[in-house]
Amino acid sequence: MKKNIAVVGCGHWGKNLVRNFAELGVLGAVCDPNKELAESYANQYQVNNLSFDDVLSTSNIDGVVLAVPAPLHAEMAIAAMKSGNHVYVEKPLAMNAAEARDMIQVAEQNNSQLMVGHLLQYHPVFRELLHHVNAGQVGALSYIYSNRLSFGKVRTEEDVIWSFAPHDISMILSLTNQEPIAVRAETANILHPNIADTATIHMGFSSGVKAHVAVSWLHPFKEQKLVVVGNEGMLVFDDTKSWDQKLALYPHSAKTIESQPVLKKADVEFIKVPEYEPLRAECAHFVSVVSGEEKPLTDGYEGLRVLNVLSAATESLQLSEQGEGKSK
Repeated sequence: MKKNIAVVGCGHWGKNLVRNFAELGVLGAVCDPNKELAESYANQYQVNNLSFDDVLSTSNIDGVVLAVPAPLHAEMAIAAMKSGNHVYVEKPLAMNAAEARDMIQVAEQNNSQLMVGHLLQYHPVFRELLHHVNAGQVGALSYIYSNRLSFGKVRTEEDVIWSFAPHDISMILSLTNQEPIAVRAETANILHPNIADTATIHMGFSSGVKAHVAVSWLHPFKEQKLVVVGNEGMLVFDDTKSWDQKLALYPHSAKTIESQPVLKKADVEFIKVPEYEPLRAECAHFVSVVSGEEKPLTDGYEGLRVLNVLSAATESLQLSEQGEGKSK
């Protein structure tokens, strides 16, 4: 297999990308400002340790993976695409919608594929859950919520909304197949006066579906749970459970008959899903994108839709703060 993928950023998350692309047999180079760190991975996987400029000028690199701080996403992705590479950038796609639109435009102008790392879109359990929803297994959707809670890792360059919520927003937009018409956020800044450590994002959709996302890096235990409520059943994706219990169907029904709520409870059913590492699936998908076999499942436009919700959540906080200031 052609070793034509360069991973830029070998730190906390980047090391996992390095491992997966190496095990897929396509890792051609690593790059990191910490030269000793990059050299250690280059030696471990017998690949080149290159500067970012060298990555862009090397003819045998066709795909660039960016696991760098979010403020660098747009600049580095645009440079890589202008050099003729396909790009996989970790979430969030960019710091604002204007940057994202620039990235999409450059991708189209240079015939490059732009993919954003919304990892849970590639999780076999979420793919199965989405299939059941689209097949009408739980009936008409009414409410969706997703919790992403843990103790750490605290960021300083972005708040918990921008760090944790993109995955959950991406899943909710796929489930509803539309963008929200209303977004509202509530936060608590605990460790730093200007950075939210815990937040809840509320969304409303034109279909009538409501949703919320709760995120925190100051939670006593880890919780990663997506709950989808329909009028004929409920699905729960709990990523902290063992694989055989990650996806549960509760075939409860909740309907209104002659103005009266009618609830019927049923026993939980665990849905079998073939086990596969989500990040491996995501990386393998990018390999197929680079080879021209597939288009990105999570392309620039999908990244922009998620970014629009993140921006709307931030804007709602700013408006709320302005209102509080006026009332004092």
